[in-house]
Amino acid sequence: SHWWDVIVPDTINYLCARLCHVLERTDTNFRKCLAIGSEYRRIGHLFGVSLTTVCACVQEFCAAIQTVLVPELIEIPSAERFEEMAAYFENRWGPPQCVGAIDGSHIPIIAPTTYHSDFFNRKGWHSLILQGVVDGRGLFWNICKIFFHYILKKSEQSKLDIMSLEAHHTVRLTTEQQKFNSKLSRARVGVEHAFGRLKGRWRCLLQKNECDMELAKVIVTTCCALHTICENHGEIYDNTWDVSAAEYNPAEAVPRCSDGRTSVRDALVQLLQDNELVF
Repeated sequence: SHWWDVIVPDTINYLCARLCHVLERTDTNFRKCLAIGSEYRRIGHLFGVSLTTVCACVQEFCAAIQTVLVPELIEIPSAERFEEMAAYFENRWGPPQCVGAIDGSHIPIIAPTTYHSDFFNRKGWHSLILQGVVDGRGLFWNICKIFFHYILKKSEQSKLDIMSLEAHHTVRLTTEQQKFNSKLSRARVGVEHAFGRLKGRWRCLLQKNECDMELAKVIVTTCCALHTICENHGEIYDNTWDVSAAEYNPAEAVPRCSDGRTSVRDALVQLLQDNELVF
């Protein structure tokens, strides 16, 4: 019992407790109910089963995660939770009225049988684009969809109207805008680390996924949920697992975008300058 009592982390026990009613099996005269973490072919050899059986087990596990854990781990927070997230994000990273950072990452896949050109990326291979939103702690609370949520914490007497400023049109940044870009870059560290740790833990996201499109999406979602579980349980992350990722650098010129987006950004620049926030 030493392996189960000492070596197996609490996270595995948590998953067993939460999913046993869906995945639990019964020992037979031919085979004991066992599980191990390894690649498909080695698992098949260890337990004397085919790759098809191993794949079926993985699909069943992913389906259980989707049904039982994803709805409570990756969900749109309540209004009260948004307030808490905004306060934490501002205290740790600086930008006010922010409940998350958005980024994306390419997940390699085989070319789909239909509309394959839609999945051919600029790097020269086919991929799914995983877009995620993480909170200040680096936990995914939304994937594949974008949500903007602005929480105005100013008093009624001095409410901030982030859409009231007109967009300026210049190709060179002011000192304040350069500072804003630097602060924005710092605030993005959390989401960049989240994607790095996600792929560092779940190496299948670095390899070409040869499943059909719907199953590939389920596997990616399962990995995001498992990432959150590991982070919540304080699982050790070995920095040697890190994978190289594109480094974010503030641009020296303002990209042209819609008036709405520019106005929001300018309003935040003005707010940071007025409050003389230093972070």
